[in-house]
Amino acid sequence: MPSPTAKSEATRELLVSTALRLFRETGYEKTTMRAIAAAADVSTGSAYYYFASKDDLVHELYRSLQEEHRSLALPRLREGQNLGELLRIVLNTGIGVMGPYHDFGSNFISIAIKPSATTSPFGSESAVARARAISLFRQAVAMSRPQPPLAIRDDLPELLWYASMGITLFWVYDSSPDQVRTRRLIDQAAPLLSKLVILSRLPVVRKIVEDIVQLIRGTRQ
Repeated sequence: MPSPTAKSEATRELLVSTALRLFRETGYEKTTMRAIAAAADVSTGSAYYYFASKDDLVHELYRSLQEEHRSLALPRLREGQNLGELLRIVLNTGIGVMGPYHDFGSNFISIAIKPSATTSPFGSESAVARARAISLFRQAVAMSRPQPPLAIRDDLPELLWYASMGITLFWVYDSSPDQVRTRRLIDQAAPLLSKLVILSRLPVVRKIVEDIVQLIRGTRQ
């Protein structure tokens, strides 16, 4: 006999997986909580007990993907590796975790880019999950050798997260088998980003990087 906790978690997972299927089949806007509950064979009241809205279901998926990403990536990071190697691990692991949801990717992007969307990874509702994602890049930066210049070290994890969002967008529209083009992009971009960080010690490059940091800081205000 499953424990109440196990049954509750199974119901949550069922609602999320059912919602994803309906989002793909009928579209996000046309999918209602009542329809999700019916397809999952649970009462509408039970569905609302676990999730206040379908936006919450998307947030749950985002949160669970972040946790799975961390659990897979962290054990593979080794202190003393160069930043490019660590970035390749973090980025490739993230793409691997999202793989099963590739068909839903374009739907999610079309939802998230709306200015009023609560599902946006840049919005206040996603602050906790976003901070968890940035902390993974912070771990990679802290373990890297040589260490990035002190002037950009604190802001670098967030800059790398923004770069990962660009790679995610590329992955969403990557129609190659198993998104091999995205993997190739990561393998090329990771060492390039690492070299740019090291080159930021040079006055000319440092000024450009500092300008980017100031730009990012401005978006927080």
